Amino acid sequence: MSVQEIRPQDVRQSLLAREEIALIDLREEAEFALGHPLFAAQIPLRRIEAEAAWRLPRKDAQVVVYDNGDDLVAPALDQLRALGFTRAVALAGGLQGWREAGYELFEDVNSYSKAFGELVEHRRHTPSLPAPDVQALIDEKADIAILDARRFDEYATMSIPGGVSTPGAELVLRARAVAPDPDTTIIVNCAGRTRSIIGTQSLINAGLPNRIYALRNGTIGWTLAGQDLETGQQRRAPAPEGTLADEARTKAREVAYRAGVKRLTLTELDHLRADTTRTLYQYDVRLPEDYEAGHLPGFRNAQGGQLVQETDHFAPVRGARIVLVDTLGPRADMSASWLAQLGWEVYVLDADAASGELAIGPDGAPAPRGPEGRYKRPYEGTDNKQAAMQAYLDWEYGLVAQLERDGTHGFFVI
Repeated sequence: MSVQEIRPQDVRQSLLAREEIALIDLREEAEFALGHPLFAAQIPLRRIEAEAAWRLPRKDAQVVVYDNGDDLVAPALDQLRALGFTRAVALAGGLQGWREAGYELFEDVNSYSKAFGELVEHRRHTPSLPAPDVQALIDEKADIAILDARRFDEYATMSIPGGVSTPGAELVLRARAVAPDPDTTIIVNCAGRTRSIIGTQSLINAGLPNRIYALRNGTIGWTLAGQDLETGQQRRAPAPEGTLADEARTKAREVAYRAGVKRLTLTELDHLRADTTRTLYQYDVRLPEDYEAGHLPGFRNAQGGQLVQETDHFAPVRGARIVLVDTLGPRADMSASWLAQLGWEVYVLDADAASGELAIGPDGAPAPRGPEGRYKRPYEGTDNKQAAMQAYLDWEYGLVAQLERDGTHGFFVI
């Protein structure tokens, strides 16, 4: 069977027009991280059968696959057609064709979310403190609260001394429970830059009265400064009660409104679900343990902070619709506010709708990938080389200029 192709120029036009399109890199993650188009998502050939059904939920969406001369395209198209994907085609010339068309290539993984984080800091001048200044505050026992915006497992591996696990979407909901005194300075950290920038700006956008800073360069910056990290910590931010929860709900909804997020009832969601001409992603953005205790059928779990950080993984079809739900509201509202700024058509299901008939247990997504072909992030674990960590930071600093050269992103910052 002949391989049907689409030109890089036509893919770019679809991206600019915000038409639905999934640009899929068939290589292993380590090769993908060396360079790819901004909105490419990575599904290695060996994982198509396991991942395509949930990551590409509409079988007649435009799916474009490519490799770098690795002979992966023909077998991938065979698999996709066998799975029912009727509009799966090859990128003419593969990665080299994209390059020869004069288009930008981005390194690393989750590149466009990380580039967006840099754009947020560039536009909003998100305040930050370098690692030695934060260490000095710790040493003098200053009135500070350090909130770690990563997943809990990342926090437990290694963390800033005294830090409390508060994954990104939980920040607006839980920050005041950790730091009820407005005179307490709040410092938000992640492993590198993106989640601390987005987390800090979330609290600022929501109008918290505290002084709020990102830890500049996260645990990477901490390590490069020669400062010690804690390991194995289990501290978690408590859930708010009473007026604090109501305050978080009000503030988060105001931020979502400013970003242009739409709201849905269950009846209106049914209307979107019935529209077979559009791809629809549905995510419950709470912590995994909350999701597994009871969730609306049809919604997968993606912690809100990770959904914003790894949007290419959770929503490879650029131009699709995304609906978020959260039993309290602030986690979905804040996550949706960032997705809207990332250029998505995003909705929040009214929190009261989440009290209907619930399903129990995990979402049934395929098991995480084994280590074959995986890209080793310079911010993971405790054994990273300083040169690799510094190179990663230098790459992040250059992303705003690269976004400008690429010209397809459509991001905005409120």
